[in-house]
Formats: sequence, structure tokens, C-alpha cells
Amino acid sequence: MAGMDAQTRFRVVLVCAGVPAHLGQQGAADITEEFSHREWHENVRCNWDGSSLILQAENDYDEDGKALMDEFSDAISACISEPFDGDITVRSISRLG
Repeated sequence: MAGMDAQTRFRVVLVCAGVPAHLGQQGAADITEEFSHREWHENVRCNWDGSSLILQAENDYDEDGKALMDEFSDAISACISEPFDGDITVRSISRLG
């Protein structure tokens, strides 16, 4: 990105609400594993808090969280076979450097 320091990194935290409770724990584990293949994101973890999936990741390009949001949506579709009406929102974005 033009004008961004090469060392700038972002920590993005996303929340997906509306996940059926019986799918949350395994879905979080599967999504974390799925992101292990997406090496452009670091320190990725997906957790289930009992009502929502929470994804946290770091990268050097996603200052608005939209790229991670798109990938989170894809991972949810790939990892949770039962359809549901969920909504992904940005919880926070932190500039790390």
C-alpha cells in the first residue's frame, strides 16, 4: 500500500454471530486449522465464546479488515456444513507497528 511503512502490521478481530451452538466449538477448531494454510495471516486463532465465533489474525495489509472478513466467510462456509444465517462484524483493528 502506498505510503505505508513496510513494518506496519494490523491485528484484526472479527465476530460471526448466529452460529448454531452445537456447531461452534468444532467450527472454531476447523477454521483455525483452515487458516494454517493461509500463510499471509499470522497468529491466527478462532474461538467459540458460546454464542459467536471470534477470529483474530495479524497481517501487513488489511487495515480495514475487509480482506480477512471475506476469507473468514469462505472458511465458515468450508468448515461448517450446516447452513445458518450469520453476520460477520469487525470487533477491532489495531495497528501493531
